[in-house]
Amino acid sequence: MTNRLWGAVKVAAPVLFGLSVFAPSPMRAAERVCNGTLLQIQVNERGTSRSDRFRFSLGLDAEHASKDAAMSALNARLAGARQVIQPLAMGRLTIPAPRSYSIGGGTSGPRLERASTNITGEVSRDNYDALIQAAGRLPGVRLQGMTSLASSESSASLADQLLKQALDTGRRRAQATAGSLGLRKVELLLIDQRGSTYRPMAMAARMGEASFKPAEAPKPSQSLTLKLDYCLR
Repeated sequence: MTNRLWGAVKVAAPVLFGLSVFAPSPMRAAERVCNGTLLQIQVNERGTSRSDRFRFSLGLDAEHASKDAAMSALNARLAGARQVIQPLAMGRLTIPAPRSYSIGGGTSGPRLERASTNITGEVSRDNYDALIQAAGRLPGVRLQGMTSLASSESSASLADQLLKQALDTGRRRAQATAGSLGLRKVELLLIDQRGSTYRPMAMAARMGEASFKPAEAPKPSQSLTLKLDYCLR
């Protein structure tokens, strides 16, 4: 008769590299019955990676008495922003179609039309401060957000490390349980990757402030959960 044990192992392991991989389907060593004690273990691993680049979002707007004039002013500012930002960015910039809306009127002052859009892209660690300072000198530009990102190479490396750590942790737990039961053989029956998530980290930064250093940015994190079945005999 097969006995069943349930074990939960939770491990928080800081690691230096990261991104995520997904394996939602269980991987079975073989479809066979455990003629011994079935042990089920859940292992949670977490690590962080060094960010090598940042995703930025800049808001851009212009105001005028008429919609057409506001759009013209926005287009002129956008052309100037492209010239300054593009050489500092990694790859292409993303700029959605501008929109316009009315502001003011009544007791709050004259009614105006505001045209706005935003500029998003990625910047390296070396150009982080330069981009913020350059954007801060542009009229109508404001920093909306900055997010630290990990490289694809370090992400894949962290994914491999977390998987290895989870398997090692599960086997150590299974061997310890077998020893406490007076059993010697530990056989892995199933690997079920229940979740693997990568989370870039948003951070606070303001244009015109040079005190922030990229090395102080919160690191992107990744977590992995495995359900492991072992047969102990």
